[in-house]
Amino acid sequence: MNEEIIISGRNIPHIDPHLNLWHWPIPVYLFLGGLAAGILFFASLYTILGKEKELPTAVKWSTFVAPFALVFGLFFLFIDLKHQWYFWRLYLTLRIESPMSWGAWVLMAITPLSFIWAAAYLRELIPSWDWKLGILNRFEQWVQGHRKLLAWMMILLSVVLGIYTGILLSAFNARPLWNTALLGPLFLVSGLSTGAATILWMSRHKEERKLFSRIDILLIAIELFFIVHLFMGFLAGPAVQLEAAELFLGGKFTLPFWGLVVFSGLALPAFLEWLELRGRKIPAAIPAILILIGGLAFRIIMVEAGEMTRYLY
Repeated sequence: MNEEIIISGRNIPHIDPHLNLWHWPIPVYLFLGGLAAGILFFASLYTILGKEKELPTAVKWSTFVAPFALVFGLFFLFIDLKHQWYFWRLYLTLRIESPMSWGAWVLMAITPLSFIWAAAYLRELIPSWDWKLGILNRFEQWVQGHRKLLAWMMILLSVVLGIYTGILLSAFNARPLWNTALLGPLFLVSGLSTGAATILWMSRHKEERKLFSRIDILLIAIELFFIVHLFMGFLAGPAVQLEAAELFLGGKFTLPFWGLVVFSGLALPAFLEWLELRGRKIPAAIPAILILIGGLAFRIIMVEAGEMTRYLY
């Protein structure tokens, strides 16, 4: 009898009662990746639209956050790896069917591009700035002359990065909570929302804040739409997805998800941003911080809850 239990997969550490191999570094990595994707998306979009002067925070100053978000995110991913010093093997091949593979390549491309994008604005931030080396000064001039070309590259990479943070989970078909095509778009919209909230928080221009308040309200509405349809799909699905939904509909994640993520991380900041647009004095930091906390909590809950769902037993 004991042999049957072991062979069937029961009573194995870290597998039964549920998979619990991903800890806090993974949701933090997913959050920072989505945040960077959101910031870089808006910087690229408004550069392509020629709005650099009207939206300086979106195009220039917020992008100084993105490269550091990516580096810290990669650091958290690195410390969670089992065989840390073999990470370079990901770059010995490109497997289009593997989200982990093309995610690694996208990160390799967008991380240096984000540094280049921000560094080319250093002279505007610090007028006395000098790269000292002639080749770096010439490269800075080339970047400034080819902003739109870089923007087209970055907007594509940022969208792929934002979707990848959700597809990374949905590729694990053995976890019913993650086994849905909505995770990619949901994580993308969530990342765009956190990026918009960061720009809103950093901006000192009234019209720019108004624009990103409107954008963020729209993104929050889309995110809520996806969340509702996510659970509608689970409730119309097989028994394992019904069990996954029950974790959020009376189970242990009910209060954290609906209270911390949906109410205080989405609905409340959207309401505060609406009040700001109506002329009320609402500090931009309040809805922005709520959105950022809600975005991080969303990823922590989705990772933890997803590891608890399964098809077996």
